[in-house]
Amino acid sequence: MTQRDQQEVDRRRDRLLASIALSSGLGLLLAMPFALRAGAEFFLPLTAALVVAIALVPLLEWLERRHVPSGLAAMLAVVGFLAVANTALVLIVVPATDWFRILPERIPQIQANLAPVINFYSQLQHFVDETVQMLASGPVAAAQTAAVEAPHSLLQLAATSAPAAIIQMVFGLLIIYFFLAGWTRLRRRTINSRGSFDGALAVARVIQNVVDATSAYVITIATINFGLGVAVGVALWLIGMPSPWMWGGIVALLNFIPYFGPMLAAVLMGLGGLMVFNDIWLALLPAAIQIGFHLVEANMVTPMVLGRRLTMNPLLILVSITFWGWVWGTPGALLGVPLLIIIQTVVAAAGTPDIAGFLFERGTLTVAPRQENDNNIDSRKTDG
Repeated sequence: MTQRDQQEVDRRRDRLLASIALSSGLGLLLAMPFALRAGAEFFLPLTAALVVAIALVPLLEWLERRHVPSGLAAMLAVVGFLAVANTALVLIVVPATDWFRILPERIPQIQANLAPVINFYSQLQHFVDETVQMLASGPVAAAQTAAVEAPHSLLQLAATSAPAAIIQMVFGLLIIYFFLAGWTRLRRRTINSRGSFDGALAVARVIQNVVDATSAYVITIATINFGLGVAVGVALWLIGMPSPWMWGGIVALLNFIPYFGPMLAAVLMGLGGLMVFNDIWLALLPAAIQIGFHLVEANMVTPMVLGRRLTMNPLLILVSITFWGWVWGTPGALLGVPLLIIIQTVVAAAGTPDIAGFLFERGTLTVAPRQENDNNIDSRKTDG
């Protein structure tokens, strides 16, 4: 067998292996969302705990540099996280319970505030219907709305799901603690297990990049959202809105979900204003305040603070939020951007396969053969 025949055999073997890898990867990619969704009780707290733990690594390393033992440093980091999370939940959940309790009583007031808008919409709809009837041969189909029953069994549902929620919370906290407690040893063992210095250096760089990017995003966005919530709370307090800090906390929490979160916060604050104020313009003022502060935060504060260090494609952010929101609901949407950062960092270090070259050319999934062909073409052009 000549050398050229051997090269052809090697090329076909590599292409066969690449076909198997591509088929297996495609099958895994298609099956993974359904597996994650079906196993949400396990994968959701595990993923959330790992994201929180990665974000707490800088605090752990800061404590270890001050000669705090790893176990104690991990415990202090977990306690600090619990203190912040519990404070935020108390500020939001306790007043929100009262708002949900009085919501049925305030429905007539909401309807009275919206009466001018409803009348205007009814007249506009009547005009549109008459116009369509004139232009179309058939009558306009009447809109049908399905009545939604009030969740009167919510207490029973909460009571039955409480044990599972407690187990998931304890499981997540244990994951955070043991991850942080063994972080230094795990990183050292992972780096030392590489067979070459270059491999160890690459692994160390990837680990550090993941930690730096994730913690920088979570801590920076949390600080910005905290300031946004305080600003909105102060503004609502000045106009006499009840529970202003609860609304500020809701704005801060929902602002972790790009695009969708601020829109939902504006809708909730509009509903809250309609429950409290009698004048419709004053009732819509809380939503207008939230929108105004959000525009300043999104277009000035966040770009100035984050800069280009954590710039991501808006389309990828939207796809990530939609995907993880479909898989795990609201918690998945909250984890969408941190997970996107982790995946992008790992993929950037590992390299992306050349799927287009594999499908439309004669190469494999690696980019190297394409680069060699390009170099050969360039050298031929130079010789010519």
